[in-house]
Amino acid sequence: MSQAARGWRTPLVILACGTVVLLLSFGTRTSFGIFLAPVSDDLGWGREVFALAIAVQNLVWGLSQPIAGAIADRHGSGRVIAVGGLFYVAGLYLMSGVATPADLTVSAGIMIGVAMSGTSFPVVLAVIGRGVPASRRSLYLGLAAAGGSSGQLAVVPLGQVLLQAYGWATALVLLAAICLVMVPLAAALAGRASAETLREGSQSLRQAVREAGAHGGFWFLNAGFFVCGFHVMFIATHLPAYIIDKGADPALGATALALIGLGNIAGSYLAGVLGGRMSKKYLLSGLYLARSIVITAFVLAPVSDLSIMAFALGIGVLWLSTVPLTSGLVAQIFGVRYLATLFGLVFFSHQLGAFLGVWLGGYVYDTTGSYDAVWWTAVALGLVAAACHWPINERPVARLAAAAD
Repeated sequence: MSQAARGWRTPLVILACGTVVLLLSFGTRTSFGIFLAPVSDDLGWGREVFALAIAVQNLVWGLSQPIAGAIADRHGSGRVIAVGGLFYVAGLYLMSGVATPADLTVSAGIMIGVAMSGTSFPVVLAVIGRGVPASRRSLYLGLAAAGGSSGQLAVVPLGQVLLQAYGWATALVLLAAICLVMVPLAAALAGRASAETLREGSQSLRQAVREAGAHGGFWFLNAGFFVCGFHVMFIATHLPAYIIDKGADPALGATALALIGLGNIAGSYLAGVLGGRMSKKYLLSGLYLARSIVITAFVLAPVSDLSIMAFALGIGVLWLSTVPLTSGLVAQIFGVRYLATLFGLVFFSHQLGAFLGVWLGGYVYDTTGSYDAVWWTAVALGLVAAACHWPINERPVARLAAAAD
């Protein structure tokens, strides 16, 4: 994209506005875990009701993500992000007045699920990925992922303060008002095709999807991101309740989520830097192996304030560091022209894993009174994901190699 074409939408402006959108979207979503116990207790529900609504949110998010990505690739991301922001505000507001499980499923599940597809990583990172040279793409994706991750550090403690001061219903209304900021920021994220994108040729969206589907590495990325979704949403939704079950101060749940966010900032930035210098697939294998090790240590260690905080920081470094590496690998192999669509398809797999992790956590707890079986499932899946990335062919497809000559 030339300077004249993009006008005031410079790479730094796009990075800044995209990062704030991710911060609000991701930070608010990760705060839902602190609402699980108070909402369930106040309305007299088992934990599976809230968990199922969040599971539906992740499934709807995954189903709508490729559609949002395709619209963004064809018409620019600005409209998609603005509409997503409005859905987010409406979903939070309706969530504050729920009286039945169906109300919670519609507001927290369906509406916010649609909202996330327009305001989360696949759409926003595609704008950023198209707006910078390939040599700096991994760094910028890492910066955006790190900045977006800071939402967990900022919004979760804010949500806890609002929850304690005003109750869960008013806290959700106030979070809705804050999320309204995403709508005007969308003007800076109207992304258009860059010169590099145009050099990729006249491939259609259908051809791009067919090309990816015929590439074995694309399916390995899907498998790995499925595990990522299982891990992060099980932990984000159920860790605060798990901490309460172990007799810790309920406020420590919000602290743990915030510490995950702190570690996430460092991990995402580091992944972006290393992804520009080292093999992305081997970095991803190492990340998933490290997750299994950290979870194993947490489950086996005696639960204390120290062990909880150490786990939060450790898993935080490994939390969304997968995002710049996975999106960067999609761009590296297939190009950036249809990055929002292709990464959206990979993200659908992530959300299938998220659905299973959130729902299974609630079901297993209500059935057995313990989360142990889900923790060990998470360990096993981490080992599978580590193995899945090893055979991926990282080289650009022949179409891109020919265009580069």
